[in-house]
Amino acid sequence: MSVGATLTVPRWLSPATVMVALLGVGDAAYLTVEHFSGTSHLAGCKAGGVINCAKVTTSAESHFLGMPVALLGLIYFVLAIPFLLPAAWRTPDRRVRVFRQLCAVGGLGFVLWLVYAEFVKIHNICEYCTGVHILTLILFVLITYGTLVTAPLPGLGPDEDTHDEQADRNRRRAAKRAASV
Repeated sequence: MSVGATLTVPRWLSPATVMVALLGVGDAAYLTVEHFSGTSHLAGCKAGGVINCAKVTTSAESHFLGMPVALLGLIYFVLAIPFLLPAAWRTPDRRVRVFRQLCAVGGLGFVLWLVYAEFVKIHNICEYCTGVHILTLILFVLITYGTLVTAPLPGLGPDEDTHDEQADRNRRRAAKRAASV
């Protein structure tokens, strides 16, 4: 890709991913505030049967490496937003696409562990936590779609970025050789 080039991205992708991330910020922020305020009852969340937010949000699994998972979710969604803006989607810089995709995979992996913990270890689910899980899944799907439509798959054809970068390096080497003669 030439210098200054941008990728063609579906117009709806950035607004959709930013909206999902903002919803995630709202949900995770509420869970984080409730965690630090010491409240065990979340608004509208029942405390009996399979749905028991208090049991989930106060369980041993509600912390990871000493940090509340609600706070980790909030950090995840806030830090994702700059990588979901239109300029980030249009950049030809492969590092941005790879980082965004790796974060989406990591977020989904963490959510799968949390869902496992809710069903297998805690035997209860939290409605607000489920909202974060669903938003993380949607964000993963959208980011994966965006990555696939904006980047060539390895081994399925010439990679323009690598080709142009190599051509630039070769030109610089030739210019250095010519200047030293």
